[in-house]
Amino acid sequence: MSFDDATRAPLPGEELDIGRLSDFLKQERPGLKGEIEIAQFSSGHSNLTYLVKVGEDELVLRRPPFGKKPKSGHDMHREWTVLNALNHHFPYIPEPVAYCEDPAVLGAPFFLMRRIRGFIPRRDLPKELGIEPAAMRHLCEQVVDVHRELHDLDYHGLNMDSLGHPDGYVKRQIEGWSRRYRDARTPDVPDFEDTMAWLSANQPPERGAAIIHNDYRFDNIVLDDSLNVIGVLDWEMATIGDPLMDLGASLAYWVEPGDGPGMEAIRLVPTTEPGSLTRREVVNRYLAGSGHEEVDFTFYYVYGLFRLAGIAQQIYYRFYNGQTKDPRFGRLGKAVHVLENAARRNIEEGHI
Repeated sequence: MSFDDATRAPLPGEELDIGRLSDFLKQERPGLKGEIEIAQFSSGHSNLTYLVKVGEDELVLRRPPFGKKPKSGHDMHREWTVLNALNHHFPYIPEPVAYCEDPAVLGAPFFLMRRIRGFIPRRDLPKELGIEPAAMRHLCEQVVDVHRELHDLDYHGLNMDSLGHPDGYVKRQIEGWSRRYRDARTPDVPDFEDTMAWLSANQPPERGAAIIHNDYRFDNIVLDDSLNVIGVLDWEMATIGDPLMDLGASLAYWVEPGDGPGMEAIRLVPTTEPGSLTRREVVNRYLAGSGHEEVDFTFYYVYGLFRLAGIAQQIYYRFYNGQTKDPRFGRLGKAVHVLENAARRNIEEGHI
């Protein structure tokens, strides 16, 4: 039974020049033999991702969206650097294959990596899986353990110091997301000022520095047929920072059955499946193996909710102002309201 991620023919305006890509691969990877076939993965809202078949080899190509000058979030060389640094040290990394910075080839910098064949769990698990609660619990535990395994890596020893500036990371994140939210705010969404003020006034001491993924969630994870974690994808936002902030960002996606209809409506990953860990269980498992002392995680979870609202609002801003007509983006304004309510509730109740 296969649940590989769906592909389609490249969308109009997002096609790749097969001839130029073939010439590039012949020069950079002459060992790859065969005709090139290209399909586009249908998921994702950020960088464009393609399946490139070269004979029997399956590669994944990542490039920025067409028509946009790449910003840090679309920095191909940054993601390529992370993959190379972690290759052979973090077993869930896709194997890097080739990087091209010459825009004459495909119109923008891009890189290729080997495809990790498997199943990416999204909003709801396929019923055909028939996953039992005990198996779901074990999967959740793996997801937490792999996250902690990343944070345990010695970024100094991997020569990754230049990836980020960990000093003052918490303060910079609160200030940065507050600024980005205010800049992207539209008249039909909450102002989040109370949440921003609370986050600014309740910053915890920094808990060290680690390699953080910054988008670690179920739908950036690849599973094999036995539901074991075999891959972690989408490293474009990876940096060096406070690992508990990374966990807090992940918890924003970890919706529980008791969170109410609003959070259920915007849920992206299958954390309400019977047997799933609760957010409190996620934190307890992470802390038990991390060496961190017991921590009140309210700040980190509220930060995660606010950060997610900021991401959603930046996309919704484009829809509101007519820069995109994608109907998916038109629903994000409601998601911002839901996240504001969740942040306010958790501040008032003081739990996750």
